[in-house]
Amino acid sequence: PVLRKAELISRLRKAVEEATAFCDSLRVDFSKMVGLEALERVKFLDDAVEAILVNDETKSRYMALARQVDELFRAALPDRAANDFHQTRTLLLVLADKIRTLEPATDVSAVMERVGHLLDESVAAEGYVIPAGAEGRYVDLSQFDFDALKAKFEKGRRRVEAERLRRLLEGKVSEMVRLNKSRVNYHEKLQRMIDEYNSGSLNVETFFRNLVAFSRELAEEDQRAIKAQLTEEELALFDLLTKPDMKLNKSEEQAVKKVAKELLAALKRGTLALDWRKRQQSRAAVRLCIEETLERLPAIYVRDAYQRKCDALFQHIYDCYYGEGRGVYAVPA
Repeated sequence: PVLRKAELISRLRKAVEEATAFCDSLRVDFSKMVGLEALERVKFLDDAVEAILVNDETKSRYMALARQVDELFRAALPDRAANDFHQTRTLLLVLADKIRTLEPATDVSAVMERVGHLLDESVAAEGYVIPAGAEGRYVDLSQFDFDALKAKFEKGRRRVEAERLRRLLEGKVSEMVRLNKSRVNYHEKLQRMIDEYNSGSLNVETFFRNLVAFSRELAEEDQRAIKAQLTEEELALFDLLTKPDMKLNKSEEQAVKKVAKELLAALKRGTLALDWRKRQQSRAAVRLCIEETLERLPAIYVRDAYQRKCDALFQHIYDCYYGEGRGVYAVPA
């Protein structure tokens, strides 16, 4: 056991050296924290996060190094020699947690607990504020003040602001695609932007500008159901019936909307029984309901198109509706 602890301390020392060397390469010098007042420490930590967020590779590397130090530190306890690395380990974890707070659904309580070792509590509370709307709540992009967003980017830490917006948009796109698979193109577009930024093809200014433009696109898409006088559920059916290849006039479009509404209403009247997906007879009833309702589509839906749409809608219903009000569109209690 003694030998094992000695080995753990040796590995911990090497891990700390590796992590601090990596930070030094990004011009994040932990020794500069010594003697700083509380407000100066907040600035140091914020500047350090900005330095780490060069791209996803740099960020992931830092997070892995911090995690390695933490795991070895915990394994070495209660050996007193581990305490020599306590402050550096705490710094590494605080920075890692600050990076995580850029993700919309982050619980900041863990951050605050660790920050308490470094900063006065009142200062910490001020230094780790998460913007309204970022704690996992529904994000309404139509309410975004894009001018204020850009002004904050110009005056603040640009990589941090770009990362914050990127994470928010990733969460928003994920939710939008979950409700409507026809929106997968938005996911692909965002991923292309991220890949270009990570490859160095885009600087942070262009990346942020593209993210803001993309936010406007998402805001438009987020309001499309309302403008079409459809619910999100009805819009998902409508999109499956019209995309990617159906060219409809206004009259035909209205007819398809009517079919989408009628199909959803018919299914919810009782066809989607509890565990319907597990029983062949129930699945057949759902399929028949879809086929009979889609018979009312406009004449432009020739037999091949009709069959494809029946298949697509059955798969959508199977994936999203579990029966008895449960499924993708269920409102949490």
